[in-house]
Amino acid sequence: MATTSSVLDINSIVSQLMAAERRPLTKLAAQEAGYQAKLSAYGSVKGAVSSFQAALQALNTPSKFQSVTATASDSAVFSASATSTAVPGTYSLEVSSLAQPQKLVAAGQASSSAAIGAGTATTVTFDFGTISGGAFADGVYSGASFVSNGGGTKSITIDSSNNSLQGMRDTINAAKLGVTATIINDGSGSPYRLALAADHSGIDQSLKISVSGDAAIDSLLEHNPAGTQNLTETATAKNANLKINGVAVTKTSNTISDVVEGVTLNLNKETSSPASLTVARDTNSIKTSINSFVKAYNELSGTLKNVSAYDASAKKGAILQGDATVRSLQTQLRAMIGTPVEGAPGELKTLASIGVSFQKDGTLAVDQGKLGAAMSNHFDEIASLFAAVGSSSDSLVRFSGASGSTRPGSYALDVTQLATQGKTVGKAIGIPVVIAAGDNDTLDLSINGISASVTLSPGSYTTAGALAAELQAKINGAAALSGAGVAVAVSESGGKLAITSVKYGSGSTVLVSGGTAELTLGLDGDTPSDGVDVGGTIGGATASGSGQILTASGGDATGLAVAVNGGILGSRGTLHYSQGYAAALNKWAGSILDGDSIISARTDGIDRSIKDIGKRRTEFEARLVNMEKRYRAQFVALDSMLASMNNTSNYLTQQLANLPGSQQK
Repeated sequence: MATTSSVLDINSIVSQLMAAERRPLTKLAAQEAGYQAKLSAYGSVKGAVSSFQAALQALNTPSKFQSVTATASDSAVFSASATSTAVPGTYSLEVSSLAQPQKLVAAGQASSSAAIGAGTATTVTFDFGTISGGAFADGVYSGASFVSNGGGTKSITIDSSNNSLQGMRDTINAAKLGVTATIINDGSGSPYRLALAADHSGIDQSLKISVSGDAAIDSLLEHNPAGTQNLTETATAKNANLKINGVAVTKTSNTISDVVEGVTLNLNKETSSPASLTVARDTNSIKTSINSFVKAYNELSGTLKNVSAYDASAKKGAILQGDATVRSLQTQLRAMIGTPVEGAPGELKTLASIGVSFQKDGTLAVDQGKLGAAMSNHFDEIASLFAAVGSSSDSLVRFSGASGSTRPGSYALDVTQLATQGKTVGKAIGIPVVIAAGDNDTLDLSINGISASVTLSPGSYTTAGALAAELQAKINGAAALSGAGVAVAVSESGGKLAITSVKYGSGSTVLVSGGTAELTLGLDGDTPSDGVDVGGTIGGATASGSGQILTASGGDATGLAVAVNGGILGSRGTLHYSQGYAAALNKWAGSILDGDSIISARTDGIDRSIKDIGKRRTEFEARLVNMEKRYRAQFVALDSMLASMNNTSNYLTQQLANLPGSQQK
C-alpha cells in the first residue's frame, strides 16, 4: 500500500475555526476600551476639580482681604510698607533731618599691630547718653554736659594680649558693646586710626569712654564730652525729625513703625517740600482672584458638560452621558453657587450681590462695575462672602479659629473670667543701684516652669527704668528661656520691680529662687501670682479657656475660638462666623478628590471590572489554546483517515483493473 499524504488544509481549517472561537475576546476588548475611556473621562473631571480648588485658595485665605499697600510719592525720600491694621488714607510727610549714629576716631598710630603702652591690665568702660549744651567745633565739644541714658555701662579689658590697634578693634567687636570698631589708614605719617561707630542712631546713643589703668591707653581712648576728649567726633548722633500731617515727630531711627498704625516708614533723605504717603486696600489682587475663580468655575462646569453631553448632529453621546455621578456633581456645584452665605454680616450674602451671576448658557460672568461698587461700599464684607471668617462686635474680642464642626451663624459671647499673666512684684529699692561683677550680679528664676540664671551687667543704674530694661534684656536673652519661646516684661512702679510673663493663662508663672542680686533688686521678698485662663460661654454653651483663647465646646458653635484681650466681665456682644463660597467649595472639592469620594468609588468599580475582564481574557485564552490543540488533533486524525481511505480506493481500483476479463480483447 502506498504511503498516505495530507488530504485536508488543516492549518487553514483550524485558523478559521479559531477565528470564530476568538470573537468573544473582541467583545471583551471593546468592553475594556469603554471602561478605559470612562476612567479617562473621570480623570479629566478630577483634574478640572483640582484646578478649580487651586483657584479657590487665593479667596479662601482671610488675610487676602486684609492686604494693604503703602505707596510713597517720592521713593527717594522714603519707602513704606503696611500691615492689615493700617487705616487707608493719605498722609503728608516732611523730613527735616535723618537719624544718624555717632562716629569717633582716635589719634593716628604708626603701626596697627604694635603694642601701645606697657600692657598693664586696663579697664575701658563704655556708656551711652545725651550730649547737651556748650559748643562744638572741629570734632570737639566745649562747655557741654553728658547724661547717661541709664542703659548701664559695659567694659572690656586691654592688656598685653590685645594692646595694639588690631587687638583693641577685635576686643571691642567681640564684646558686642553696641559699638563697631574699625581701623582706617588715612595715608599720613601716622596713618592707622581706630574708628568707633555706635550701632544705633539717636541723640541718646552718644559715647562716653572711661579708662582706668595704662596711661597710654588713657591718652588714646579716654573720651568725655563734658571733659577730656581724646577722640574726635566725625559724625554727631542725631534723631530723625519729621512731620506727619503737620504733627512733629522725633525718633531715634530712620526706620519708624510706631507713628502711623500698621505702617513702617524707611526714611532716605530730607525733603525740600512735603511728600505724600498713600495707604490703600489692595483691591486689584482681590478682583484678579475673583475673576480667576469665575474662570475656573466655567472650566469645571464645561468639563462636566462635555463628558456627559449628547451631540445631536453626530447622534452620539459623550462617554459619560447620563452618568449619575456627573449629574450629581453638576447639581451640587450649581446649588452651592446659588445658595446665600449663612452667617455673613452685612448686605453681601450672594455672588450676585457683587456682580457675579449665571448667564443663559450656565456659565458665570462678572459685572466689573458692580464688583467695583461692592469693593468701594462694602469692602469689609467681601471676606465673609468667600473665606471662612469670624468677626466680633467687641473691639477687644478677636476671631481665632473654628473647626469642621462649627456651624455658620451668630453667637452671643459672655465672659465670666479674664485671662491674666503670671508675675511677681518686688520690694521698693533705692536709686541709684550699683551692680558689681561677682558681687551682686546674678539672679535665679523660673518663668512658666523653665529655670534660668542671668547675670546683670556691672555699672551704676541711675534710674529704676534703666535697671528694669537691663533685667528684662538679660532674662529674655537667657538661652534656656528664649529657646523655649519664653519671655517677660520688666517694669517699675514706685521703686518696685515687677517681672511679668508675656504668656497668659494657668501655665504662666514667675518665681524668683535666689542669686546674689536678689536682695539688691528687692526680689528677696517678692509677691508672685500665677496667671489664670479666660472663662465664659459662646452661644449659651460652655466654652473652655486656654490663656486668652476661649473655645466653644458644645452646640452649633463647637470649635469656634476667640481671643478675649481684656475688657469687662459679662455680655461681650455677638460673634459672627461664616463659611464663604471659596471655603465651602474648597471643602467640597476636597471631598471629591479624597480617596473615598463618589468619583473614587466609581473608578474603583471600573478598575475592578477591567481586572475582571483581564482575568476572563486570560482564562479564555487558555481555553483557546486547548481548543486549538483539540481541533488540530481531530483534523489530523480525519486527514489521516481520509488519506488512508483514498489510498485504499486507489488500490482497489488498480486491483479491479487487473482482474481477468476486465480488459477488452
